[in-house]
Amino acid sequence: MADSLKEHPAAALAARWQEHLANERRRSEHTVRAYVATALRLIAVLGGHLVEAVTGDALLSLRPADLRAYLTRRRAAGLGNASAARELSAIRGFLAFAAAETGREAVPPRLKGPKKPRSVPRPISPDEVVSLAEEAADDASLPWIAARDEAVLMLLYGSGLRVAEALALTGAALPLGEALSVTGKRNKTRIVPLLVPVKEAIERYLALCPWPVEKDGPLFRGARGGPLRGEIVRRAVRKARRSLGLSERTTPHALRHSFATHLLGRGADLRQLQELLGHASLSSTQIYTAVDAAHLMDVYRHAHPRA
Repeated sequence: MADSLKEHPAAALAARWQEHLANERRRSEHTVRAYVATALRLIAVLGGHLVEAVTGDALLSLRPADLRAYLTRRRAAGLGNASAARELSAIRGFLAFAAAETGREAVPPRLKGPKKPRSVPRPISPDEVVSLAEEAADDASLPWIAARDEAVLMLLYGSGLRVAEALALTGAALPLGEALSVTGKRNKTRIVPLLVPVKEAIERYLALCPWPVEKDGPLFRGARGGPLRGEIVRRAVRKARRSLGLSERTTPHALRHSFATHLLGRGADLRQLQELLGHASLSSTQIYTAVDAAHLMDVYRHAHPRA
């Protein structure tokens, strides 16, 4: 990346933005790499489009037509809607940073991003959830790890947790009752139900776990006693779904989707579901109405004699 930065007149600005993203904004290495790569592409493409050196002042004088020219080039290279929207977001951030560097007010060109089709989550059936958890347990190297993997997957489905929320649970959750207090996004706390089979699965894991569960320590531990990592859970699910012949859409997060879809299908209203899922807005929860409608249409097509 450093060599690429030297190729452009606006190299120093892009390099400072890279440091800003990494050190001040504390963005992930992947995000920093992607955002700076977008800035470099913008500088390179605009250099040809404007037929002049791209300086900080030139960046702040961009018009919507200039950005449309950039996006046209990128779309011609095969960029999809979602990726184009991410690149446009990175460009807005880069231009705002350029303005702040020069002490000028950021007035980025007004350009709407491409519309992204909203994907509908694909739930899996309750039987498949149980089979997935049991298969993951059967593949584990030690009995306590088998119990752990089964307990985590049952918790994701039974309480609708995100993976990070489940793995952030500590010994403070003990003793287990009929509900759990969970801290989700934006440090928002919510109460979720703890079904009896899920509670029993967690208690089996705790009885076998060789590591002590401390109040401030992780509830779910890795093989060496540290906090269990999300990638370990995702890897266990990948192996289990292959063995069972399930779709690649069967991921740990799909268990949360299944929790929401099955509750909605049994009569839960959207407001209740919003609270259980920890969504900040109702619009995030409304996507599950599309899932339920799609399920009903599948039933209709398979059951109606004239369908």
